[in-house]
Amino acid sequence: MLRSRFVLFTLSLVCCASSLFAQTPPEPQLSTRDAAATQQAAAAASSFDQVVDRAVEREHFFMAQMKQLHPLVETYLQNLKEDKDLGAPVPTSDVYFLGRLDMSEGTDDRTFTSPTTAGLGKRMLSKLSDVYSMKFLPLGFAQMVVLDQDFQRRYYDFTFVRREFLGEVRCVVMDVAPKKDSGKGRFLGRIWIEDQDYNIVRFNGTYYPHPRASYYLHFDSWRQNLRPGVWLPSLIYSEESDLKYRLGQTLHYKAQTRLWGYNLKDLRRNSEFTEITVDAPQSVHDQSQKAQDATPIEAQRAWERQAEINVIDRLQQIGLIAPEGEIDKVLQTVVNNVMVTNNLDIQPEIKCRVLLTTPLESFTIGHTIVMSRGMIDVLPDEAALAMILTHELAHIVLGHHLNTKLAFNDRMFFPDERTFERMDFARDRGEEEAADKKAIELLNNSPYKDKLSNAGLFLKAVQARAPQLKNLIRAHLGDSLLNGNATRMSSLMTASPQFDPKKADQVAALPLGGRVKVDPWNNQLELIKTKPVAITTAAEKMPFEVTPFFPFLTRLVTTAPGKTAPAPEKTEAAPTGQ
Repeated sequence: MLRSRFVLFTLSLVCCASSLFAQTPPEPQLSTRDAAATQQAAAAASSFDQVVDRAVEREHFFMAQMKQLHPLVETYLQNLKEDKDLGAPVPTSDVYFLGRLDMSEGTDDRTFTSPTTAGLGKRMLSKLSDVYSMKFLPLGFAQMVVLDQDFQRRYYDFTFVRREFLGEVRCVVMDVAPKKDSGKGRFLGRIWIEDQDYNIVRFNGTYYPHPRASYYLHFDSWRQNLRPGVWLPSLIYSEESDLKYRLGQTLHYKAQTRLWGYNLKDLRRNSEFTEITVDAPQSVHDQSQKAQDATPIEAQRAWERQAEINVIDRLQQIGLIAPEGEIDKVLQTVVNNVMVTNNLDIQPEIKCRVLLTTPLESFTIGHTIVMSRGMIDVLPDEAALAMILTHELAHIVLGHHLNTKLAFNDRMFFPDERTFERMDFARDRGEEEAADKKAIELLNNSPYKDKLSNAGLFLKAVQARAPQLKNLIRAHLGDSLLNGNATRMSSLMTASPQFDPKKADQVAALPLGGRVKVDPWNNQLELIKTKPVAITTAAEKMPFEVTPFFPFLTRLVTTAPGKTAPAPEKTEAAPTGQ
């Protein structure tokens, strides 16, 4: 057992060499014994002890599954202090990690590196922020996917609390406490066990007891039903507000950890060629209207298009860009609105894609506009979205090209964790200024021309929070909203209202996580469809801030071919206390 690996932050900086990994893990398969355990769990438990026994057994099955899976894991953390005027804590600094989880030999991570920090240890995405001389470790937050490396009934006391619905999933809720002398790093808190197969779907608490010179953090860890009978970690929220240490100092922070990309192998395979058939040569004919060599201009465009395709495919295979879906169409509609009103006809056609990471960035890859999930989350309205997209559209209109060295496929042969070293789509200052000027011209001819005051207000909010949220504002593949002292599209700020964080009715930016939902299994995205919630105080605006997770859990239902899955039974709202 690797109990020491549960330490979430220490007094020293930890740097380890990164391992290369090129192979994609196979989809988890059930052994004969595991299949028998699954079948046994299907029978309803008749006593509290049976629920505990089956939950322990399923947790061992979960650990075996996770050894075969290597999802991306991202943690974004904000350090806080109380704002007396606002009456709520506000961010003072932030930390960001991105890596791939590896549990094949205990819990480990392989963190993506950045060109500016490669010499500081390849497991660190960026220089780890100093929090009152304490160092956060990315591995610490990745550890929160695990209840206990060796979860055994003999190590714990279990107390029944109640039955409760999490979304449409009914759960048995228990309090769990380690027994005396059961070892360090045991879980202490509450667990939710779904009442069909008895998987643990949520656990909330900390590890106990604390080792010397280091501390365990509190967290709320959620698992979702991503395959029939398979519940996998997806969301983790962590928070401390009163952790005292060294000379009476207090640690105060909030952090979100997200996991996705469990089934990347399907993103590496073109379904058209899952079964390859070879046609007789005489049956193959050229389907084009004219068969001739490309002209020099056509050849150059095709070569640039090849570079674009290479990059998009590679980023999707890594799990950084989401597969094409409904949000791409929403972004495409906004771009089309600007193009139509400006009489633009651009070939090849412009497409939009979503980068799955939190930091606020956007960029172009050839004729593809890419925007991060975090950026979409925090934009307050469609006009602000149009502002970001039109800036990138302007790069394409002005002919700011992609480096065609990427048309050579061997350029894509690199370990996933070196993506930020090998790919860079940022523009120089001259191109950015030209794109700003062109974008203003395009927006003034667009349906959004009279709605840009909120877009300017959003930029003011970015400018105001940038000193504290450097890792959120920093771009890793493309362009940042801030370039030195210059703010993108800054001319829009002159016509916008004065930025006032204390005004409850002025929403300049949204919290993180409010717009986009990610399927952790296949990386598909969908817009979160929720009713608007009235803001009663300025403290509830939380622009760019981290908030807790409360996903609506659902259960996947397998059905026989030709049959429709039954609708879930009506349930009362879960008494979550929210």
